[in-house]
Amino acid sequence: MNRILNIHRGDAEARSFDETTDRTIGACIEIHRQLGPGLLESAYEECLCHELGLLDIFFERQKPLPVVYKKIKLDCGYRLDLVVDRRVIVELKAAEEILPIHEAQVLTYLKLSGLPLGLLINFNVPVLKQGIRRLVNKFPESSAPPRLRGES
Repeated sequence: MNRILNIHRGDAEARSFDETTDRTIGACIEIHRQLGPGLLESAYEECLCHELGLLDIFFERQKPLPVVYKKIKLDCGYRLDLVVDRRVIVELKAAEEILPIHEAQVLTYLKLSGLPLGLLINFNVPVLKQGIRRLVNKFPESSAPPRLRGES
């Protein structure tokens, strides 16, 4: 009985994350429809903050991200573009294309923050769908292949 309850709780949590990302992506799509590609990242960030506010979605902007080294928090100047609903990192780009280093940046932010989910949004594309990446920090152990769980 508990196992079934946990599955449903996980499904509810997954739906909640999906709702957060869907609403955030919807806001980005609206901005891209209105403005198109070609602006600076800072302009898209300002517009996204405005749009999230209109939708009454909680967010934090340019949130400091310390690096913990040998149990000491160090301010190394990292800033998260946005954190939506206290759990989804949104990293904005206005680049020619999303490169592996951009994805690595978001994965590093997820690791340092302990947050589970990140959106990498590149506005410099003809159709915004081409510029969206959803990155996950932690998978349940059971979802990893046996070789990654240390099993033969």
